[in-house]
Amino acid sequence: RVSSVLNRDVKQFGKKHMFDTSEETCWNSDQGTCQWVTLDFPRTVKVSQLHIQFQGGFSSRLCTLEGEELVSHASWCPPACFFPLRAPHRFQVEETVLDKLKITFENSTDFFGRIVVYHLGVLGERL
Repeated sequence: RVSSVLNRDVKQFGKKHMFDTSEETCWNSDQGTCQWVTLDFPRTVKVSQLHIQFQGGFSSRLCTLEGEELVSHASWCPPACFFPLRAPHRFQVEETVLDKLKITFENSTDFFGRIVVYHLGVLGERL
């Protein structure tokens, strides 16, 4: 699930585009102060790393991870918020066992609060 889709145009900007491995498609949120993505895994996983490819200028200065088993939230400032070019970024996270993961994008670099993600990958292992 995602917080929003630009102009509700799921065909062109829907969540599925974060996982289709195409460099031409993306999830584009609508305006708003806080955008998010929720991932429901079919079975329990141990997450250790996230790969996110933002569109320069439409990234987040602060991202927060939440999961059912997380005791505290992990936050970081993605390097993408400082670079205008799209580039995949890898973020190590404390290994956590969970069934659901919510990534909240706070403090967008876009004046209107939009977030654009070309690729989202969660690395770890199935349990």
